[in-house]
Amino acid sequence: MDRFALPKAKVIEDFAEFISPGKVKSYKMMGAEVVPARREGVRIWDVDGKAYINCRSSGGVFNLGHTPPEIKAVLQKAMDDGLDIGDHMLLSAPRAALAKKLAALTPGDIHYTVFGVSGGEAIDLAIKLARAHTGRPGIISAIGGYHGHTGFALATGDESFKKYFGPLAPGFRQIPFGDLEMLDDAIGPDTAAVIMETIPATSGFPMPPDDYYPTMRKLCDERGALMIIDEVQAGLGRTGELWAINHWNVVPDIMVLAKGLSGAYYPLSATCFRKHLGKFFEDNPFIHVSTMGGSDIGCAVTMAVLDRISDPAFLAHVRAMAGRFARGFSALMKKHGKFLIEVRQKGLMIGLKHAEEKHGFLMTALMFKNGVIALFANNDKTVLQIMPPLIIKEAEVDEVLEALDKSYNELEKF
Repeated sequence: MDRFALPKAKVIEDFAEFISPGKVKSYKMMGAEVVPARREGVRIWDVDGKAYINCRSSGGVFNLGHTPPEIKAVLQKAMDDGLDIGDHMLLSAPRAALAKKLAALTPGDIHYTVFGVSGGEAIDLAIKLARAHTGRPGIISAIGGYHGHTGFALATGDESFKKYFGPLAPGFRQIPFGDLEMLDDAIGPDTAAVIMETIPATSGFPMPPDDYYPTMRKLCDERGALMIIDEVQAGLGRTGELWAINHWNVVPDIMVLAKGLSGAYYPLSATCFRKHLGKFFEDNPFIHVSTMGGSDIGCAVTMAVLDRISDPAFLAHVRAMAGRFARGFSALMKKHGKFLIEVRQKGLMIGLKHAEEKHGFLMTALMFKNGVIALFANNDKTVLQIMPPLIIKEAEVDEVLEALDKSYNELEKF
């Protein structure tokens, strides 16, 4: 670690010179020049000693907090037992065990899993499988959605992320999220799949109508299209259910997982799909490979993550903390309704919508100042995203609510 123990100013200088001057400029504008040093639980400490509660959680990477001791112990034991990345072309006991566990935990008759490293990689595979299975090219996604920065994943996303990189793969169409009339009109004979984030994070956590996913399931079945659900951020206990789609009692054909599977220690993603879709890979077993995907040591980590997050007591804790937040937000809306106009919440997946776009920027800066990391949603900058680690405790929830209250009071001065 000594080689990384540099003064903060030097770290910022090197980051700007060798990684991204544009990012450093943005961090300075937002008052977010944080260089993490110590990390533990819901907090990180800047190299200058200031502590922050992390209400970004890197989109769910830190569901179990920073440096979770039980996951660290599993990783250490896996190394002591002689596990390493493994060879993706060989059979693997950890990979088989993890896939079996996912088959037991995922909704309905989802059965098979192909492992990767990143969410974008897993989304790409989901789209490849949908096109291969149906023989159709069309992919429908949501305006303002986000599924990653790789090839097919990028093509499903918002224009702001992809406009510089064209021409992209053809066959992709975007429709407004939650609009059943547009969905009905869009699914046609050339549609391979509809892909949605269960709750779209980057567009500010809009909540779907109650009948949105049941109707989507019905339309896909009637028209021979597949239903792909992206649970990279919404899954793994984030909403108080193990999978967010469970709130709607719907089984997708393909479900994509990532981020939180890592336990904040080892990257791993998963493309999980129903048994009837397995024929393509049975006939073409080596047509998709991922050298680092489903590494033996990563599977050991993820098994421990799933053990913890699937515990009913853990999910009950998430729901209890969500309730505490909800009561606090109600009080904040009454006090600061000039700014905070809507609370979008499912468990600990929370979007605070503001009256103006500038409020999202300013609240991001003020929350950093007041010791909480919370960023505006890129595709709806009126929304401040609140995604704390799922292990957050009552006193820490209260700290976040107090920081919000203080930030709104300071916003009045602008």
